[in-house]
Amino acid sequence: MNLRKRNKPHVEVSTGSMNDIMFFLMLFFLIVSTLVSPNVIKLLLPNATSGKAVSKGTITLSVNQDLSYFIDNKPIDYSNIETALVNAAKTINEPTVILKVDKTVPVQNLVDLLDIGNRLKIKMILATQTPTS
Repeated sequence: MNLRKRNKPHVEVSTGSMNDIMFFLMLFFLIVSTLVSPNVIKLLLPNATSGKAVSKGTITLSVNQDLSYFIDNKPIDYSNIETALVNAAKTINEPTVILKVDKTVPVQNLVDLLDIGNRLKIKMILATQTPTS
């Protein structure tokens, strides 16, 4: 007597909701990755009521409250700023230096940087932030 079942059990894993889970994970990581900025220098910029955006041929020169100097987020010694600006300006047509100076830095240090730009005939702009209401 042969007592085998004619219908074998069919095992199936439902993956219908897997697409939704993967979409939400991808969305979460995209949002989180935009919030993380590892190459950011913490500065408190001075306030201004009006401003203009600059986008072409820019070099960023940052000075934090400890008087550490950075050109395009790379640390540099004060004595090497002039040569680094000359080297960076060689590759750009009509270079513009954006000065991001912490508002606690003495004005004399800002004037020294502006004097370097004046000697090199490079346009320099002071970056500010608009006050929040």
